[in-house]
Amino acid sequence: MANDPRKEVDVYPISCYYFGSKEAIVSKDETPSDRLKRMESNYAAHGLRTSVEAVLLVELLKHPHLLLLQAKNSIFNLPGGRLRPGESDIDGLTRKLSRKLSASEDGDEKEWEVGECLGMWWRYDFETLLCPYLPASVRKPKECTKLFLVRLPESRKFIVPENLKLLAVPLSQVHENPKTYGPIISGVPQLLSEYSINIVHI
Repeated sequence: MANDPRKEVDVYPISCYYFGSKEAIVSKDETPSDRLKRMESNYAAHGLRTSVEAVLLVELLKHPHLLLLQAKNSIFNLPGGRLRPGESDIDGLTRKLSRKLSASEDGDEKEWEVGECLGMWWRYDFETLLCPYLPASVRKPKECTKLFLVRLPESRKFIVPENLKLLAVPLSQVHENPKTYGPIISGVPQLLSEYSINIVHI
């Protein structure tokens, strides 16, 4: 049986994009303990918490770079966030991307090309780190985080809240570097290994 051809993703130079800022958004979690308390209360009210995050790629110095949001000069995150009750993955990710990366917060599905799910991470309880598998013994996981490949057009505007930084980080730098970027971000290069990354020169 013939092997399936590798999937492709076109990546455009970072110079094709405009970067601006807008009014800051308020962080809901001031400390890790605040986040833990909020997770516990949300779980009691709504059950499993589902988050969706975007893998966005650009080219810089002939190498693919991952777009990351940084808060307070320390914490790195993929753009995205928690779904509302009953909200679909695509609708929720579109809404979150518009809120954090667009001038308008009104999510427009046409504005973001949300593609395939690259992977899922699970939190067994409120204290543990996210893991890329769910053991059969865990009946009631507390959180699920899904990563989606979002293909960028050859030009667009990124308008970022002024209390966040949007950084382009080489895939080679985040690869197996959980100490700096955490387990999810440092695992993105492996998730992309089945793709042919096509650097488009404009």
